[in-house]
Amino acid sequence: MTKYIKLLTMICFSLLAAGGILLMDAGTAAAEDEEKDEAKEEKEKEEEEEEEELDFDELPDGLHPEVEEKAEELIEEAEEEGIDIKITDDFRSVEEQDKLFSKGRSFFGQIVTNAKGGESYHNYGLAIDYALEVDDEIIWDIEYDGNDNGEPDWFEVADIAKDLGFEWGGDWEDFKDYPHLEMNFDYSIPELQKEYQDLL
Repeated sequence: MTKYIKLLTMICFSLLAAGGILLMDAGTAAAEDEEKDEAKEEKEKEEEEEEEELDFDELPDGLHPEVEEKAEELIEEAEEEGIDIKITDDFRSVEEQDKLFSKGRSFFGQIVTNAKGGESYHNYGLAIDYALEVDDEIIWDIEYDGNDNGEPDWFEVADIAKDLGFEWGGDWEDFKDYPHLEMNFDYSIPELQKEYQDLL
């Protein structure tokens, strides 16, 4: 009888030990998975932050990669809603900005901007302008409802853009700039001018 009790005790201990090992393995695997997920999230966050960094060593000569990517997404998402848009302006050099500023001032034409060279987010590759494209023509009608859903297409595009991380000029208090979208990465124009002061 004593033998059977000893044998039974050994079997119980063996089962408990095996169960404990299995639980430890499962717990270890879960912890490893959690560590992997955290590492992946951390890497994605670092990549995102790295992508958002601005290079102050030289003046940009095109759109910031993230702005360019989001502009493409905007075109695609607008198309899914039955709205065709055209990016009418993106990066603009300081010289181009000065020429645009001169229009309606020192040159004939209508005033189209209040920003001199270096005073626009376009000059830093952080802004785009859009318009609607209807039957291969560019239109600037902010009330146009081409997809017949009761909401102006222009404002639908602005909402999509804001969901993608853009700031919309149509939301500005002092000066409404309906075509304008920007990603300023929390830099004001004076701050950008200061960072690029030796290059402007």
